[in-house]
Amino acid sequence: METGIDSSPMFETEASFWIHLVGVGIEVFGVLIIVAGIVWSSRYVFSRNVPSRYNSYKISIGRSLLLGLEVLVAADIVKTIAIQLTFSSLGLLAGLVLVRTFLSWTLTLEIEGRWPWQREFVLETHTEE
Repeated sequence: METGIDSSPMFETEASFWIHLVGVGIEVFGVLIIVAGIVWSSRYVFSRNVPSRYNSYKISIGRSLLLGLEVLVAADIVKTIAIQLTFSSLGLLAGLVLVRTFLSWTLTLEIEGRWPWQREFVLETHTEE
């Protein structure tokens, strides 16, 4: 009578394969977001009714890059979980997340003119009664 204990490594291998496949799918989705964002942003280059075509183009590309980077970080996390977790794979993941987080921060600074942790400047208007 089989107890199923021998099939445990096979199940882990199969689960690891599918988790890795999901990670690759998320990674492809992140790249598609970036590419589609660049293509979509190109409408500002040919638009005549936008006052500042360059700034609109730059901000639109920056936003698609930000979204794509967030998805790519998620893909890296999923793919790292799929392989056997070691200190070297964890260090590699930490390095990737660190670089992509820095890129996200600098893109936010470029687009919005402030760091992500800074509050948005809100102009308060007082009305006199």
